[in-house]
This record gives sequence, C-alpha cells and structure tokens, in this order.
Amino acid sequence: MNKPLIGITTDIEDGYLKLKHNYCEAIVMSGGVPILIPPSADTALYAERINGLLIPGGDDLDPLYYHEEMMPQVKPAARQRSDFEISLLNDILKLRKPVLGICYGMQLLNVYFGGTLYQDIASQLAVEINHKKDYHNIVITENRFLEEGKFSVNSTHHQAVKEPGDNLSPFAYSPDNLIEAFYLKNYDFLLGVQWHPERLLEQALSLSLFKYFVKASYLR
Repeated sequence: MNKPLIGITTDIEDGYLKLKHNYCEAIVMSGGVPILIPPSADTALYAERINGLLIPGGDDLDPLYYHEEMMPQVKPAARQRSDFEISLLNDILKLRKPVLGICYGMQLLNVYFGGTLYQDIASQLAVEINHKKDYHNIVITENRFLEEGKFSVNSTHHQAVKEPGDNLSPFAYSPDNLIEAFYLKNYDFLLGVQWHPERLLEQALSLSLFKYFVKASYLR
C-alpha cells in the first residue's frame, strides 16, 4: 500500500519558509510521507494531491479573523500564511480529507468554524497554570480518537479557545478548564490539540495521535 502524503503548511519569517523538523519526523514515524506546503494561490491543487492536512504551530492568529481589536500581547502570524491556510482548509473540507491542527493550528480551526480565542490567557483569565511554559496535566474525556484519562503534556501557548466553533466538540481540558482538544462532529477526522505532540513522540498518547491521523489519511 502506498504511504499517504501529509501536507504540512509552513510559516514565513524574513522571506524564508519555516517549519520545525519534528513535525516531519512524527509523520514519518507514523507511516506517512510529509510534504511541505508553502503559501500559494492554487490551494485546490494541493488539496487534490495530499491525503491529509497538518496545520502546525506558529505565532498568533490575527484577531481580525474573529472580529476583535488586537491586544498588545499578540504577535500575529503573517496574513499570507493564515489566508492561505484558511483557503486550503476550505478545499480540504470539501473533499472530506483528514485534518490535524496543533497549537496555532487548533486555534485557526476554531476560528474557521466561527469560534473565538482568548488573545492572552494571563490578561483575560484568572488561571492556576502558566500555559506559556513547562508541563501540566490534561483530562481527556470520551471520544473516538484518543485514550481517555489524565496525561501530562507540554504547554507553550498564551492563547486558547474561548468559544468553540460550530460543531466542534471539546474532549480534553486543563485543570483550570481551558480546552485542550476538540474534534469536528460528523466528520471522519478533524482534530485540534493545544499541546505539541510532535515534541513528545516518546509518549504513547502523542504518537498514537499521529498514527491515527496517518491511518485515516490512507483512505483519502
């Protein structure tokens, strides 16, 4: 059986395309072939060729996408990147191909479906955890993708899901009740996770996430 092609969108910084290598490593370890996708006008071509889409981490999504003024703590990702990912996601969803969003990628998925974000957790919420560094526990509740229970995950974000988008079902939470993962109802595989599983490939939970994603992509 041919290995599925997993498209991974790239960041843009100082005229260079940018992506941390461990995203590719995670896909290879899970049986897929990573294909880096730079921003381009022809999103339909990419959507047709790849079997699954991974939207990785990055800077912050511009609050204009969810109709809010930007707070001073926000460091927006390039609009060229975000506009491209939204257009590509639109084409991917029409073909019902698998999608995985990680950190920024999860936040973009939430906003795409009409949700909102906390622009800066520390400024907008009284929370028990510093989500910008180190590790904390999450509780994964009933779902059909990942094992249920309590797990330790890394945490390097200052934004988070506020109002979930339409038909997105949260299924993992931090101890201070921030949403750590969701899936799209009535869709074979669309997941967003707030932690960085590509940095935790020695952890069964994180590796199983990528393996499930790649397996789902075999069928597309």
